[in-house]
Amino acid sequence: MSDINNQPLHDLGVAELAASLRAREVSAVEAAQHFLARARSHESLGAYLAVDEAVTLAQARAADARLAAGTAGPLEGVPLAHKDIFVTKDFPSTAGSKMLEGYRSPFDATVVRKLAEAGVVTLGKLNCDEFAMGSANENSAYHPARNPWDVTRIPGGSSGGSAVAVAARLAPAVTGTDTGGSIRQPASFCGITGIKPTYGRVSRYGMIAFASSLDQAGPMGRSAEDCALLLSAMCGPDPDRDSTSLDVPAEDFSRSLNDAIDGLRIGIPKEFFGEGLSADVRTAVDAALKEYEKLGAKLVEISLPRTELSIPVYYIIAPAEASSNLSRFDGVKFGHRARDYTDLVDMYKKTRAEGFGDEVKRRIMIGTYVLSHGYYDAYYLQAQRIRRMIADDFQQAFKVCDVIAGPVAPTVAWKLGGHGNDPLADYLADIFTLPASLAGLPGMSVPAGFGEGGMPVGLQLIGNYFSEARLLNAAHRLQQVTDFHSRKPEGV
Repeated sequence: MSDINNQPLHDLGVAELAASLRAREVSAVEAAQHFLARARSHESLGAYLAVDEAVTLAQARAADARLAAGTAGPLEGVPLAHKDIFVTKDFPSTAGSKMLEGYRSPFDATVVRKLAEAGVVTLGKLNCDEFAMGSANENSAYHPARNPWDVTRIPGGSSGGSAVAVAARLAPAVTGTDTGGSIRQPASFCGITGIKPTYGRVSRYGMIAFASSLDQAGPMGRSAEDCALLLSAMCGPDPDRDSTSLDVPAEDFSRSLNDAIDGLRIGIPKEFFGEGLSADVRTAVDAALKEYEKLGAKLVEISLPRTELSIPVYYIIAPAEASSNLSRFDGVKFGHRARDYTDLVDMYKKTRAEGFGDEVKRRIMIGTYVLSHGYYDAYYLQAQRIRRMIADDFQQAFKVCDVIAGPVAPTVAWKLGGHGNDPLADYLADIFTLPASLAGLPGMSVPAGFGEGGMPVGLQLIGNYFSEARLLNAAHRLQQVTDFHSRKPEGV
């Protein structure tokens, strides 16, 4: 079966598909087979790194049995794919790196386990920048992912494969991770919805670490409603496995989606609308803000004065933590090991030289430098102080507004190889997403229109701590009066 009520199965959102599965209009096996076939027919997009049809169909059969027995979870039988930064027992876990090529984890990440308990069926593992380091998915050690709106362009990163899978209808929804914008930016570039929750809301256990004080998992889907359903299943404390997991109970984020937003105060940071923001992105964002005014929201000008400092602060803190986290990949216990070496030190050197890509090596070297004797106080400690100030700027802003809105990125997706050998160009593209990440705030990208070349533009919504429900409500209300989230690339 490929249609339900004359609508292609792959055009159904998570809520619609879950309802159809419960009503037995389609079986979990049929849904899984449909999406696996789409993954095979769109391999050229590079979204998937690993698929195992036997594993997926076994999970689907088990979901059908629970549906028949009346013991189904809230997402029973819904197919979903995971970013390859989450470890999984039944699929390889590589983090997009040759260092972990073929690695099989003995356990599932908490996010994977929680979604499985809710009933989802895993389609496979999705492409990403190596160890989640990148803004374009060009740093994957295996192959780049391609934006389905224009295959000559990048999909964004590091969750590029995740964004491609949703935009091209290769999965109804997916998981992603966001360290400095890696859910929001690819969601914007591919015209889908994605949310990074408050730091600590979702367990990091089983996420292959990049920067531990910044990494956070979140859902990516076509709509705010889809993201709300997934986030409800993903959230919750995990004290025995993740010491940074917050003791905040999970909640039903879909419950308040339809609440009125009349009187909602939306803060507009003047720093997000200055020089460097392309005219096409600004036009789309301004149009979305006008829709909010029609819905009864009020726009309030605010200032986030340390926005520009977020780039140097992030690119000191994140590499510093990466250099520490990646020290475990030494060829001793797991992962790649060089074949020819003379002694232990030589094995370390050759293993890491062979296993890591250029961007990972670059960040390890930067991180090791800023943590070294004589530079720790001048760089790392100073960056942490400014990070605190950036968080304080947000708290000042939230005294006069409820939600902050602006662009996700200064431009639409650029051409593959468009930044050449200039990593700084990629870093600068993160200027609007980094501040919320440094502050640990929830943020999301909502489709807001199209810019140059017909490429998608995302509106970024940022909330105060634990305000995910408010963000999802604001996004859903916008999606009720616009159709950008339901549009799809030609040929998919």
